Amino acid sequence: MQVIVNVFLKNGVLDPQGKALEKALHSLNFSGVKEVRMAKQLKITLDENDTQKTKELVAKMCEELLVNSVIEDYEILL
Repeated sequence: MQVIVNVFLKNGVLDPQGKALEKALHSLNFSGVKEVRMAKQLKITLDENDTQKTKELVAKMCEELLVNSVIEDYEILL
């Protein structure tokens, strides 16, 4: 089963990459851009067919290694 994990900074955490991209877009006359926030996407393929077990396993991976829970949030898409 393939799982996608989107990891993004929590609200209120400074995002210098996002700000740099936002500024660059404005300089290219994309004035309608209100805000840019950077995120990362992980694609994980598991040898598991049970949806609930997969979600639990990936959540454990996120909590133990993949996500810095102090400054990041995540969502799991099956």
